[in-house]
Amino acid sequence: MTELLADKTWPTVSGAPLVLVPLGSTEQHGPHLPFSTDSVIATAVALGVAASIRATRAVVVAPTVSYGASGEHQSFPGTVSIGHEALQLAIIELVRSLSTWASGILFVNGHGGNVTSLQAAIPQMITEAHRVAWVPCTVRHGDAHAGRVETSLMLHLAPGSVELSQARPGNVAPVSELLAVMKVGGTRAVSPSGVLGDPTGANATEGAALLDEMIETALRRLTTYTVDERGCLT
Repeated sequence: MTELLADKTWPTVSGAPLVLVPLGSTEQHGPHLPFSTDSVIATAVALGVAASIRATRAVVVAPTVSYGASGEHQSFPGTVSIGHEALQLAIIELVRSLSTWASGILFVNGHGGNVTSLQAAIPQMITEAHRVAWVPCTVRHGDAHAGRVETSLMLHLAPGSVELSQARPGNVAPVSELLAVMKVGGTRAVSPSGVLGDPTGANATEGAALLDEMIETALRRLTTYTVDERGCLT
């Protein structure tokens, strides 16, 4: 039976399920990765978590939220950003609606730019007595944007969407060193290609292992269910 809420009928949504909400973006990922990269990864992690727990609890995966807060990439054609305030409000209204029939809600976030909205909305929803939290799609030794990690993941998840011949190193400096300039001029000010990292050597086998790591990390956080002040499972 599918865990995808969009494919179900209302009589099959029973048992007050846990709802996983993939949260992505529509933003540039260099000349070699599609605008859907964050959404594809977040969806895959959510589906992986759902598959791992469906034998022990009711769970569904909601349709992916594919518009996020991507203002730092807005100077690249094709990027679509709704900004922090709109995203925050969307998260709040999703939680209020889902809570009428769900036992809990977990946002699975694939884009770092969404964190500001999440850490504003989720604590507010917890204060309103909703059982909700969020988890990031992270690995221990990741790069910032459109580098080896995301390229490997997409070679595993959606290889037909990757233009590997266009993959080139971007700005490989730590993001902490770039933030001051990025806050003023966005990603283009520090990387004309939009890449923060080096996709060289990316491969599907590595991508499969990275996806497993993301899913396992999310599962550990969900099992422990310790929520920090940002509403994030630790």
